[in-house]
Amino acid sequence: MLKKLVLFDIDGTLLSVNKINRSVLVDALTEVYGTAGSAGTHNFCGKMDSVIFYEVLLSAGLGEGEITEKFERAKECYIERFRQSARASDVSLMLGIPELLQELSGCSEVMLALLTGNFEESGRHKLLLPEINHYFPFGAFADDAPSRNELPAVAVAKAYQLTGVQFFNHDIIIIGDTEHDIACARVVNAKSIAVATGNYSTEELKKHHPHVLYENLGRTDVVLGEILHSSIN
Repeated sequence: MLKKLVLFDIDGTLLSVNKINRSVLVDALTEVYGTAGSAGTHNFCGKMDSVIFYEVLLSAGLGEGEITEKFERAKECYIERFRQSARASDVSLMLGIPELLQELSGCSEVMLALLTGNFEESGRHKLLLPEINHYFPFGAFADDAPSRNELPAVAVAKAYQLTGVQFFNHDIIIIGDTEHDIACARVVNAKSIAVATGNYSTEELKKHHPHVLYENLGRTDVVLGEILHSSIN
């Protein structure tokens, strides 16, 4: 019987993508808007792809209306360019991820899914390249809501539609590498597992008070035990 809904972030948590992700975004925005704004240097960590589009283009002086008018075209351009350009060699899995996903996928009480700021099509492509996409039957993506804090509820609703199981509170575990993952977990009283495999150090993540904090997910037995057996005090 399903007891735990485990929601993984993608970038910085499951994997890292080299500079091609940023360069593709710069090219797509330049093609559609004539400028990429601050996309070449902007901090993407933990942010929704849709939010990033607006932030980098507003910095270039574009109006919100103009950004919105061309948004869908820019999104499609970015996704298509990424799918055409990204190769398996551009993606690296984080320490312990293959082993952890293999173990979790074999647990009958666990439902695996995604909670990510990626658009679904580009996010799925990132997972396809290192061959881990099949572990995640569904997810909550930037396509589903305008803010990350709304994504946990989206994921819970999709889980219910798929399985008929309603997950509550600490039966929902959100695993991510930024303060935004920790913050969105609080919205549904989920358990947050923070991991310092992205651009945030353990000291920086500690300031945001996750329930659990790891340097990495390399200790499969420890992480698995935390997911399956412990609860929030």
